[in-house]
Amino acid sequence: MEGIRHRMVSVNGIQMHIAEKGEGPVVLFLHGFPEIWYSWRHQIVGLSSLGYHAVAPDLRGYGDSEAPADISSYSCLHIVGDLIELIDSIGAEKVFLVATDWGAMIGWYLCLFRPDRVKAFVCLSVPFRPRNPKIKPVEAMKAFFGEDYYMCRFQEPGTMEAEIAKLGAAQVIKKIVTDRAQGPPCLQKENAFGTEPDSSIPLPFWFTEADLTYNANKFDQRGFTGGLNYYRALDLNWELTAAWTSAQVKVPVKFIVGDLDMVYTTPGVKEYIASGLFKRDVPLLDEVVVMEGVGHFINQERAEEINTHIYEYIREF
Repeated sequence: MEGIRHRMVSVNGIQMHIAEKGEGPVVLFLHGFPEIWYSWRHQIVGLSSLGYHAVAPDLRGYGDSEAPADISSYSCLHIVGDLIELIDSIGAEKVFLVATDWGAMIGWYLCLFRPDRVKAFVCLSVPFRPRNPKIKPVEAMKAFFGEDYYMCRFQEPGTMEAEIAKLGAAQVIKKIVTDRAQGPPCLQKENAFGTEPDSSIPLPFWFTEADLTYNANKFDQRGFTGGLNYYRALDLNWELTAAWTSAQVKVPVKFIVGDLDMVYTTPGVKEYIASGLFKRDVPLLDEVVVMEGVGHFINQERAEEINTHIYEYIREF
């Protein structure tokens, strides 16, 4: 962590916090939920030591970045707008992009909307999801996975925030980070995270008490509403992206996923990746790596291996 610089930048009408280290070509890291810039700590140190300028923002609504109140402020157009102005502010014409979870979903939008600003994309966990013009995403998820599917349960403003408040940020983050359940995650109506405030969940080797404390403190300060609003803007994103129906992503991509990842083990995802449909939608997909015995938080669980995968790919450009 030594030598990581922190500063605020003005982007797209908000103040955004970034963590950065190193000099050279820019590698832009986008975190997921419930995470902040800190989830890329190993990659920031690793890639900066190899001659790159590693930049990891807190996306809007997270950490020390500004959190607008309206759900409509969390559309894919807003988030990508933030990133374009961030890229401009650091003086880069193009960046290498590395992203996971919700960051990966935003990363796909960035590559779709502004391929001229991305040299190559190392995507973790979440493959490209082509727009279905016949049905809105939340309606589709309810039909396929039921009302208790986690993205459906996140839709009602205030409801999930109240569930989280019962347990506290640390307990909820610990539960999510340690969960190795496969397939589509569902949250029960009562006690959504299936735990009690005083229950003891052992942390995995790759996530220490200090890591938990740092993350939990930021979420205690900021709250979870900003992060949850990304899910609440899913249908809005669908409406805003009608013009990109059937559009291909024209950026070189390396995709990496753990075989125990709850996204990868959700019905239909493996089939999409393996069938050639992923390659159809992302014609410059160079490689798919499936890592054995690894869950969703792959960049933290297998930090050194991910650093090597990133470097071996982007050094070719």
